[in-house]
Amino acid sequence: MSKTKLATVWLDGCSGCHMSFLDMDERLLDLSSQFDLVFSPLVDFKVYPDSVDVALVEGAISSVEDERKIHHIREHTKFLVAMGDCAVAGNVPAMRNPFGTAAILKRAYTENVSAQPQIPCVIVPELLEKVRPVHEFVAVDMYIPGCPPSADTFFTVLTELLAGRTPDVGSLTRFGA
Repeated sequence: MSKTKLATVWLDGCSGCHMSFLDMDERLLDLSSQFDLVFSPLVDFKVYPDSVDVALVEGAISSVEDERKIHHIREHTKFLVAMGDCAVAGNVPAMRNPFGTAAILKRAYTENVSAQPQIPCVIVPELLEKVRPVHEFVAVDMYIPGCPPSADTFFTVLTELLAGRTPDVGSLTRFGA
């Protein structure tokens, strides 16, 4: 029997979900015998594989690059999980939405600097006008709210998914948990 191909993806978020994922500690090592981690910011694979069984997606969609990535990920993933409040609802990255992109860039790069105030035209990704959750771009198979979800929640969800079962996420976590 082949192992489950697992990916974790980090879009616009703080990486707290990935840190909580790693907080499973030795339990993660025990589970790792059941999956191959084929893409993640935790490893050095740079190309998303053509076929992934389960993808855990952290973060909201805030840039043109994020939008391109999430469509590619969905196209090549059987079961997509939105993990954390940013992926599920936009959360902290969406706090910029009432102000608009131009105002945010001006505040960050011209009003709050003392040297060379200018809005960069390279390196900074092209921002979408609004930050939005993952489900507004692609179909999501499961939501794991929490900021971040606990390591125990990740352990239960991953254990159940690897066993071919769908966990009752509502009994494990909530928004802001």
